[in-house]
Amino acid sequence: MADMTQVDWKAIDEDPRFQQLHRKKTFFLWGLMVFSMVYYFLLPIGAAYFQNLFIIKVWGPVNVGILFALSQFVVAWGLAWYYSHHANAVFDSEAAAIVQDVERKLGGRK
Repeated sequence: MADMTQVDWKAIDEDPRFQQLHRKKTFFLWGLMVFSMVYYFLLPIGAAYFQNLFIIKVWGPVNVGILFALSQFVVAWGLAWYYSHHANAVFDSEAAAIVQDVERKLGGRK
């Protein structure tokens, strides 16, 4: 690993590949956040305005409202898995290419 005290962080920040990576990651994260916020607020909105739907019994004392509330855990775990999978597959490989170029440039300075 290169000596990070010699890294030109301003040059990395101005690198078009880094800026594109940052835009892609920001857009991806905003999308996940909007989806999760909408899904989260569907529970109180549904409980307030669609009570007839939420009180439908599914099995014993379990109703649609309880299942929807429990589904929020599944959705949160699913989003966490999806983010980590996407980050490992896309963002990390692009960041590694930028790091390799920086290390190659630092190696040329010595």
